[in-house]
Amino acid sequence: MDIRTTAPPAPTRPAEIVREYGPFDGAEAVRGVSFDGRHVWAATGPRLLAIDPHTGETTRAIERNCDAGTAFDGTHLYQIAEKRIEKIDPATGTVLHSIPAPSEGCDSGLAWADGHLWVGEYQGRRIHQIDPETGKILRSLDSDRYVTGVSWVGDALWHGT
Repeated sequence: MDIRTTAPPAPTRPAEIVREYGPFDGAEAVRGVSFDGRHVWAATGPRLLAIDPHTGETTRAIERNCDAGTAFDGTHLYQIAEKRIEKIDPATGTVLHSIPAPSEGCDSGLAWADGHLWVGEYQGRRIHQIDPETGKILRSLDSDRYVTGVSWVGDALWHGT
C-alpha cells in the first residue's frame, strides 16, 4: 500500500451529480456514508439507514448513535459513536465489538483498507491508522488542513476538508 503525503496535482474537472438521496425523516444531516455492495449506509445522528441505491428508498434503520464516519470491511459496518467506534452486524444491527475512538470525540471520518480502520481527527489535522480489534493507533499522518471525510480509492488515501 502506497500512502503519499505529497502528490502531483490531479487534473480537475467539474463534479457531476448523478443521484441525490434524502431528505430523511428525523435527520438534520448525514454524518457518514459507506457502500456495502448492495446498500448505501448513511449515518444520520440517531440512526444508521440502509438505502437502496437504485430507488433511493430506505430499506431499514438501525437505531444507533451515529456521530461521524461510517465504514464497511466487506462483512461488518463500523460507526463512530461519541468516543468509541462500534463494529455492527448489518443484518441484525447488533454491536459486536467496541473500541475507543483515537481522538476522544473529535473524530471526523472513517474508512476501511487492508485490515485497518483509518480515522480522521478534524481539528488535530490528522488521520490515524488503527487496529480494529484493539483501537491501538498504528501510525498517524499529519495534514495541513482540517480532516472531515476519509476514504480509500484504489491504493490512495483521500480526505475531505
